[in-house]
Amino acid sequence: MRQAWLSIVALAAAGVLPAAQAAAQGVAPPAPAAAPTTVNAFLNITPKRLTFDRQRRNGTVFLLNQGADPVTVDITLVDRVMLPDGQIFAVEDAAKRPDGQGPSAQLKSAKDLVQVSPRRVVLQPGRPQTVRVRLASLPEGADGEHRSHLTVTTLPPREAGATAEAAAANPAGNQLSFQITAVYGLSIPVIVRPGDVDVRATIEGAHVEYPQVSADGRTPPRPTPVVAFDLVRGGPSSVYGNFEVRVAGERKGAEPLGAARGVGVYPEIARRAVRIPLSRAPAAGEKLEVTFTDDDTSPGKVLAKAAF
Repeated sequence: MRQAWLSIVALAAAGVLPAAQAAAQGVAPPAPAAAPTTVNAFLNITPKRLTFDRQRRNGTVFLLNQGADPVTVDITLVDRVMLPDGQIFAVEDAAKRPDGQGPSAQLKSAKDLVQVSPRRVVLQPGRPQTVRVRLASLPEGADGEHRSHLTVTTLPPREAGATAEAAAANPAGNQLSFQITAVYGLSIPVIVRPGDVDVRATIEGAHVEYPQVSADGRTPPRPTPVVAFDLVRGGPSSVYGNFEVRVAGERKGAEPLGAARGVGVYPEIARRAVRIPLSRAPAAGEKLEVTFTDDDTSPGKVLAKAAF
């Protein structure tokens, strides 16, 4: 019996998976602001991004295996680009898409600027693993940003599948069988800012739509109120922050109608589409406000606001 191997990669980058879901459903589901990025039930990574500049040259990433069995992971730097719909692709894959050729050409890689250690590790259940990231060199006189993505990928266990002896002893030796092994990955951006930071943003074209959306992916779709708009980056630096949609003039302490955490626009694109589902449809004559607050260089600072 000959045995062929297939691997399925499930990549969840910080800010990547919500965008992919948004493309499928037309909305951007909110994520908890302080929660670590999670690919599945057993592997966590925190923080959700690393930023280096003239003052900060060292960073730490923590990996946690919450499963019951040890898992081996590879740790690499991969260049990825953001497309105008918010999805993030490896630069090689993005360059094959009509909407990804421009962003791919604009990306400034940080792979040669940072060092990562270790590059492969066995994660024991319940025991955090530290990954060190160091800025090795800083381009002089450069503007804008350099970026790559720290990517953690699980490896199949050594004992997975049949051995050569077991395959040879199988009486059905003329059959071809396949074993599918799931390979999971996590990815967070590593950003290098050689010059001054210039973070600016505006919100354009905010309006309410009613796309057909399934609440859980299983129940039948139904019309769902969604605030749709473009987040526009103003300066050369990337923007990253959180959105809230509220009723204008509402009482203090009231819950927002909608929220989206960890939304960014990287330098290779000027704007990206954002869709935020609302907890209820706006009433007739109700005025809404969308607020975008920084969660990067000046956490809590209002970067953009729009009323409609």
